[in-house]
Amino acid sequence: MHDREGREEAGVAARLVTDDIPQWLRGVAEHEPADPTGVNPVLNRKTMQKVVSAALRPRQAAVLVLFGGSPQPDPEGPGGLPADADVLLTQRAATLRQHRGQVAFPGGGVEPGDDGPIDTALREAREETGLDPIGVEPIAVLPKIFVPPSRFDVAPVIAYWRTPGEVRVVSETEAARVVRVPIADLIDPANRFVVRHPLGYMGPAFAVDGMLVWGFTAGVLAGLLAVSGWEREWDHHDVRDLQASLAAVGMTL
Repeated sequence: MHDREGREEAGVAARLVTDDIPQWLRGVAEHEPADPTGVNPVLNRKTMQKVVSAALRPRQAAVLVLFGGSPQPDPEGPGGLPADADVLLTQRAATLRQHRGQVAFPGGGVEPGDDGPIDTALREAREETGLDPIGVEPIAVLPKIFVPPSRFDVAPVIAYWRTPGEVRVVSETEAARVVRVPIADLIDPANRFVVRHPLGYMGPAFAVDGMLVWGFTAGVLAGLLAVSGWEREWDHHDVRDLQASLAAVGMTL
């Protein structure tokens, strides 16, 4: 490991909250995302160790996977999941050049002055949703995932929203919606299936709150649900056309 990488990892570890994590969140805090069904290629996307050209070098980025909900587990919920548990998502503006209209976690590219992926994720979330970082507790930083269309190397930052505050669309040129999606909706088998892209990509998807969650965001969510203890059995053999699924919620590729 290079000295710089070691320092960065040490800095990340120093900022993580490791004590007093809600019991119901320990699965996603302590385990890397998994793909027991074999339908989640997103988790296997890693950049090459050697990049032959600077032009091909990926840009570093981070996203905030922010869970909210009561700190107390619900004995009636799967894995202790409280009834008010949710995750913060945004829907990108339809006018953006890349990933237009897609549902995403708040996040973006590293900028000068950012002190590691946690800083990047929190800064971007504040810029995109008006999130107040006070009350947000980072509990894990996942291995980076490569996103081919944008050539981003993305570090998902898992966090718990101990003190929730107001969120909103800050800039309509960036986001169309900012939504706290109930985890109960995500784990509902009726809302889960696999989508097939016209170019051949297949991966997990969720139909929630009038949105289709697919691609990178769905891959991370599906991987986390697989280790969360909250997941309910769903039909991963249900494969649907991506274009038709997007059309059903008023979107296009």
